[in-house]
Amino acid sequence: MRLKDKIAIVTGAGSGFGAGIARRFADEGARVVVNDLHEAMAKRTADGIVRTGGRAAACAADVSRDADVARLVAFALDAFGGLDVVVNNAGTTHRNQPMLDVPEDLFDRIYAVNVKSLYLTAKHAVPHFRQQKNGVFITIASTAGVRPRPGLTWYNGSKGAAIVTSRSMAAELAPDHIRVNVINPVAGETGLLADFMGEDTPQKRAQFIASIPLGRLSQPADIATAAVFFASDEAAFITGACLEVDGGRCI
Repeated sequence: MRLKDKIAIVTGAGSGFGAGIARRFADEGARVVVNDLHEAMAKRTADGIVRTGGRAAACAADVSRDADVARLVAFALDAFGGLDVVVNNAGTTHRNQPMLDVPEDLFDRIYAVNVKSLYLTAKHAVPHFRQQKNGVFITIASTAGVRPRPGLTWYNGSKGAAIVTSRSMAAELAPDHIRVNVINPVAGETGLLADFMGEDTPQKRAQFIASIPLGRLSQPADIATAAVFFASDEAAFITGACLEVDGGRCI
């Protein structure tokens, strides 16, 4: 087991990539705090892990709110007695559309969830990581932050900001033995797929898949495999890295 006895928070783990990461972490021996904005979804993932013999607990919280993130980190410390890994997976977007059609409140929400959450998890987890002289942050960003496309301008920008923020964190936190790495998935079978494409039709899917050299959308298992590596001791000398898990889309 590559994550035996590690304690991890996975945000946005009620579905999609986050749920896949949470399940895989548990399979690898981690104790997992399953976070989601929606309590029922967090509980569904956590209960599924427990039913298959893993260790998990659900904690609903809005990662864009300071008090919620403070409670989330405290929950991990209380429930499992520590914290080793924070996976910043929670994210949101706007539907593929002209940039000036996106309302201001949605713009603010995208940056709050995709970028401010990194500040808040750092604010509440870094003191603990510094005390134990060890810790890991993993940011689930996007190929959109590396190779942006029209129609998702503000989402692209938020993911670019998440990448640069994470790498800046890596540089500052390295002396404290805190590692920060980034995974950039291509769009996959998640609840955001229709927003990325504008509409989910066979024609749109075919067009999108044609832009991925390996010929398919990403799956939660693809992202989870990369996250396990970054969370494990195998990556002990890796920080500030950005790994595209994209089937070659960014080539």
